Amino acid sequence: DFLFFWGAVFLVTTTLVALLKKENKELTPTKEETKGITDTYKLLFSIIKMPAVLTFCLLILTAKVGFSAADAVTGLKLVEEGVPKEHLALLAVPMVPLQIILPLIISKYTAGPQPLNTFYKAMPFRLLLGLQFAFLVWWTPKVKHEGGFPVYYYAVVLLSYALHQITLYSMYVAIMAFNAKVSDPLIGGTYMTLLNTVSNLGGNWPSTVALWLVDPLTVKECAGAPDQTCGTALAAEV
Repeated sequence: DFLFFWGAVFLVTTTLVALLKKENKELTPTKEETKGITDTYKLLFSIIKMPAVLTFCLLILTAKVGFSAADAVTGLKLVEEGVPKEHLALLAVPMVPLQIILPLIISKYTAGPQPLNTFYKAMPFRLLLGLQFAFLVWWTPKVKHEGGFPVYYYAVVLLSYALHQITLYSMYVAIMAFNAKVSDPLIGGTYMTLLNTVSNLGGNWPSTVALWLVDPLTVKECAGAPDQTCGTALAAEV
C-alpha cells in the first residue's frame, strides 16, 4: 500500500510537470558544450579520460569494499538469528530525524576547500563499526530467550545503527560536496551526474558481491547426519 500510494503520487506529479511546465523561451539559454545525447556521451568519455578523474573514479569504485559486507548482510543475519523484521523496521523510525539533521551538521565541515577530509576521517570509524556489527551478529543468539530479545539488546542495535548513520552520512555528504566543487560549471549537470553515478556504483557493486558470497562462505553443519555435508543448497536440502 505504501509503495502503491507513493507510486501514484510520483506518476501524477511527473505527468503534471510534463503537461503544465513550459520553458521560458524569452531568456537566452546558457552556453553549453552539449547539444544532444551523442554530444553528451562524447563529453562524458572525454571527462573520464582525464587523469585526475580516472584516478578519482578508481578510488571511489573501491573505497567502500571494506564495509560492504557489514552494510549489506548485517540486517539479514540478525533476522536469521531470530530478530523480528518488524522490530528492525521500527528501529528505522528514530533514524529519520537523524538522517535529516546529519547533512545539515556535516555540510558545515565539507563547505571548505578540502571537503574530502571529512570522508577520510569517517572511513576508519566506519570500518571499526563493521567489526562491531560482526560482534552484534555473534552476540544476538546469546541474549535471545523464550520471550524474544531484551530491551537493552534493541538499545545496543539502535545505538550501533545511529553511529553507523553518522559515518555513512559523513562520507556521503563529503563526496557530494567534492563532486559539486570540482564539476565544471559549464557542464555542471553532466559532470556531477557522472561522478555521482560512479560514487553510487562504488557502493552497490561491493554489496552485491558480498550478498553473493554469503552462501559460499557460510559454514554449515548437518545435525544428526555426521557423514552429510551441507556445503551446497542441494546438500542442505537433502
